[in-house]
Amino acid sequence: MQPANLLLLTLVLAIVAYWLGYARSRSLAMPLGGIRHLKSLPFYYGARAAFWSGIPALLVLGLWAAFQGKVIQLIVIGGLPDGMMPATDGEASLLLSKISNVASGALPPGFVEAPIAEAAERLQELRTQSRFLMSGLVISVAVLAGFLGWLRIRPRLNARAQVESILKWVFFACAALAILTTVGIIFSVAFETFRFFGKVPFTEFIFGSHWSPQTALRADQVASQGAFGMIPLFTGTLLISAIAMVVAVPVGLLSAIYLSEYAGRKVRGVVKPLLEMLAGIPTVVYGFFAALTVAPFISDLAASMGIEASSQSALAAGAVMGIMIIPFVSSLSDDVINAVPQAMRDGSLALGATQSETMKKVIFPAALPGIMGGILLAVSRAIGETMIVVMAAGLAANLTANPLETVTTVTVQIVTLLTGDQEFDSAKTLAAFALGAMLFLATLLLNVIALKIVRKYREQYD
Repeated sequence: MQPANLLLLTLVLAIVAYWLGYARSRSLAMPLGGIRHLKSLPFYYGARAAFWSGIPALLVLGLWAAFQGKVIQLIVIGGLPDGMMPATDGEASLLLSKISNVASGALPPGFVEAPIAEAAERLQELRTQSRFLMSGLVISVAVLAGFLGWLRIRPRLNARAQVESILKWVFFACAALAILTTVGIIFSVAFETFRFFGKVPFTEFIFGSHWSPQTALRADQVASQGAFGMIPLFTGTLLISAIAMVVAVPVGLLSAIYLSEYAGRKVRGVVKPLLEMLAGIPTVVYGFFAALTVAPFISDLAASMGIEASSQSALAAGAVMGIMIIPFVSSLSDDVINAVPQAMRDGSLALGATQSETMKKVIFPAALPGIMGGILLAVSRAIGETMIVVMAAGLAANLTANPLETVTTVTVQIVTLLTGDQEFDSAKTLAAFALGAMLFLATLLLNVIALKIVRKYREQYD
């Protein structure tokens, strides 16, 4: 049984345990000849039985699914002849990939060596046996644990306290998982970044003005060292993001002010959903629009004015990206403005202020922290966008501030470096992690500045 189906079956068994525990608590509450008071509501007895059935089974399922692949790979590799044993991790990865392709049918057994074909059969058998054992063990644990939880139901059992204690630990585990995931991402990126700086000097990466990571396979080839200056990439990222913000922030903020303060109910009911539909359009569609409509229009317009412009430009990518980000600014700003207490509006109007003065002097300052949060979210969305830049701005890492020239961004280069089969011992591939680390630090700095601004104005208008 596949893990997804087994997970669904485990949840079904937990639901069955819930109803059995619920029914048993009701029967204990009303014995023959009288009424017995329960320590907790029947719901808590059922929830306790469900937790007893589901949590151990899910733990077993998670541990088995996490370690079965590695154990099976070790068994398969250990069964190969001595002459085919891999010497490095890279060779082991390639060998396992070949064995997996044969096992899945993507590669015919006749095209590989006999030991590889035998290893593929062994791999298939081990996977089948592992699924069978995993299914039996998980179902057995769910049934036995649920039965024990059902047997331990007593009228004086404080099921509510136990259920709340279990939920507290479940919430703690979820919070810890989120934190550990973040820490794991940081450490993995930092580790690969340090490996990259072992191959490329830190000063060259930070202060270099040329980006050409196409390293050669042999030292005697041309451009075997490559160039890893990040300045052109961050310049392109900032240029496109700035253009997007110039489009998105005024349009989105003014739209939010109109919809929240000036538009009638019917107009708001029509315009607001239409505006939010922009957020549901796939980015590849925006990329097509930028590449086929906006970029040629900008190029033709510049040519008619005697200005040289590339067919792919930062202006085209930034303008379309700004259109895409308008709903983020508009929706969040609209919600924040509507959250301002009505008493502040009424007080301002009662003192003789106009609606425009009330908006400028009262509502906007009070909503400024939330508006800043929406703009920060829009900036993060612009920095992380990839598809529109690829289709409308190109891949050339040019160091320029001219919005009519071709540029690229950090995220585009990360995708380009990690596309296809890559060797994670080369500076070319490791450069993606270094770019990711620098982008993380830049975003963190941006968050810190925005939080300081929000805190300052929040203290002022609270």
